[in-house]
Amino acid sequence: MTELTAVPRGDLENQIGLEVTEFAPERVAGSLPVAGNTQPFGVLHGGASCVLAETLASVGACLHFGAGAVGIEISATHHRPASSGRVHGVATAVHLGRSVATYEVVLCDDAGKRICTARMTCLPAPA
Repeated sequence: MTELTAVPRGDLENQIGLEVTEFAPERVAGSLPVAGNTQPFGVLHGGASCVLAETLASVGACLHFGAGAVGIEISATHHRPASSGRVHGVATAVHLGRSVATYEVVLCDDAGKRICTARMTCLPAPA
């Protein structure tokens, strides 16, 4: 198992203000601000939701595999818009196998209303 005391952040995570607040192979949580991550109509961009979902699931998969992981599939259903505050996400492991890890990621607004449900599948990164 990879030992982490903090989750490394890439350029994209820094640019959009994404923070990972809890991390274990079975569950990863984090959030990002709506401000600065909106589409032209003033609501959270669906791509930002996918970035949050993919980051949380990828962190969990890296911890599970004990090394790097690569996403091979992500799908997202956007239920309602978020126009202010932060979006909070929790990635929960659905399957943690030797060669595949799958996560369900639920994103909610500050009021706890679900705005997006995503599912992501990862493989161990090639050596």
